[in-house]
Amino acid sequence: MAIEMKELIEKFKEAQKENNVQLMAEIDEKLKASTEIDPSKRPSDDDGDKNNKESKFQSFGELLQAVAKVETKHEIDPRLVYEKQLGMNEGVGAQGGFLVFPEFSKQLLMQTYETGILTKDCWKVPISSNRLIMNAVDETSRVSGSRSGGLCTYWLCEAGTKLASKPKLRQIDLKLNKHIGAYYATDELLEDALALEAIVSKLFADEFGWRIDNAIVNGTGAGMPLGILNGGGLVTRAAEALQPAATVVAENIMGMWNLMPAKNRVKAKWYINQDVEPQLMQMFIPAGLGGLPVYLPAGGFVSAPHGVLLGRPVEPIEQCSALGAVGDIIFADMSQYILVEKAAGIQAASSIHVAFMTDEQVFRFVLRIDGQPLWNSGVLAADGVTTRSPYVALAARP
Repeated sequence: MAIEMKELIEKFKEAQKENNVQLMAEIDEKLKASTEIDPSKRPSDDDGDKNNKESKFQSFGELLQAVAKVETKHEIDPRLVYEKQLGMNEGVGAQGGFLVFPEFSKQLLMQTYETGILTKDCWKVPISSNRLIMNAVDETSRVSGSRSGGLCTYWLCEAGTKLASKPKLRQIDLKLNKHIGAYYATDELLEDALALEAIVSKLFADEFGWRIDNAIVNGTGAGMPLGILNGGGLVTRAAEALQPAATVVAENIMGMWNLMPAKNRVKAKWYINQDVEPQLMQMFIPAGLGGLPVYLPAGGFVSAPHGVLLGRPVEPIEQCSALGAVGDIIFADMSQYILVEKAAGIQAASSIHVAFMTDEQVFRFVLRIDGQPLWNSGVLAADGVTTRSPYVALAARP
């Protein structure tokens, strides 16, 4: 069997050099068949319970090493088979893939949420299917007769006529989208489980976190989450008359604060492009012959900035727009943004065929996720004057 396997691999390399796709596919099927495991040799449930610690991978890096050996050396770690018996494995083959088993999958996903700034504050909902449809009250006004989408209550005198009403509902439809990342690991790195785990976990957690945050802010909703800047619930505060281009002034902050519903202020945060920070440090409110600083503490530049505006945290993020554009400063309550994820977590697959000439193993990670703002429009206040929303941005100042 070992000799036959070696011959198949050599034939595959020759076919790849000649770019003979058909022959490559035929050899690949033979390789896949050669790596199948005799069911009689699979560990039993008793074996798994008796040696549970030995039957489980002790680290994410150790798991990746085992997957790599299936591809490069056609050595199948019995722990992979044990996981397959429990229904957690996608399959074995020359181009097949293995699930990142639940304990590692969730770990990587948690790291992704920890590196993301916005994701930590969103409402996260794991689902087992590929779609979530939920009903929501379609409320666009707080004026009497319009609250809760038209649900009415009223005072009634004795023998008065009762009036019926019902709320108007809408549907929030979320369909999971794929977000994919690939990692090329050299043979040398594959020999070191600790280094492999550290590098893969950090790189993908950081990148997935950044991309999800970017979708939450700027997503189009087409094949990706819908961002708050493109959602119907965004409200913008107009710039001040004759306000210089690419500036943020105290009146902007006060106006944005007023557009946030009072009940949402307790969870809202300021998300800014880092270039907005110098504007905040120079911001003051005129008082007599001088002025009061808005952002800097009493000690000025000697002390560290408060990092808060009107008592709410300020978070500089790269996903905000350039200074002067809509989205350079956002005041938002991210608990009003829903993220749905595949309950199984992040999936991984591997292949040696993509970059075999450079002795590299390719690991592919797939995250199934979607999201959108819970509010699809601003809501007119009860006095009928101001429209407010938990997603507030400053209008452009070109």
